[in-house]
Amino acid sequence: MALFLRWLLYALAIIFVSWVVPGIEVSSFLHAMFVVVIVALINTFIKPLLQIITLPINILTLGLFSLVINALLLMLAGYVTPGFEVEGFLSALVGSVLLSLFSLGISRI
Repeated sequence: MALFLRWLLYALAIIFVSWVVPGIEVSSFLHAMFVVVIVALINTFIKPLLQIITLPINILTLGLFSLVINALLLMLAGYVTPGFEVEGFLSALVGSVLLSLFSLGISRI
């Protein structure tokens, strides 16, 4: 039950981010739920590999390059997922920061 509740809250967070950030669009709530699954899969399989590859850059920038990685992965999710559009890097960057903040709050619940 808790997993389903988190899934719904993440979908609502994605819809809110698409409402607030220009350049990010979600067609429907069903597409937002599908985006949650895609983002979770990307964060599980691709993100750790990218973090290992970009570790020297991440150390030099004191971890700020992680924001760039998150934005690129959100853009990848927009490319892969139908009904979810991310139009530019700046939109992806702001959207990924907001989603990270929502994720922090949701994980604390």
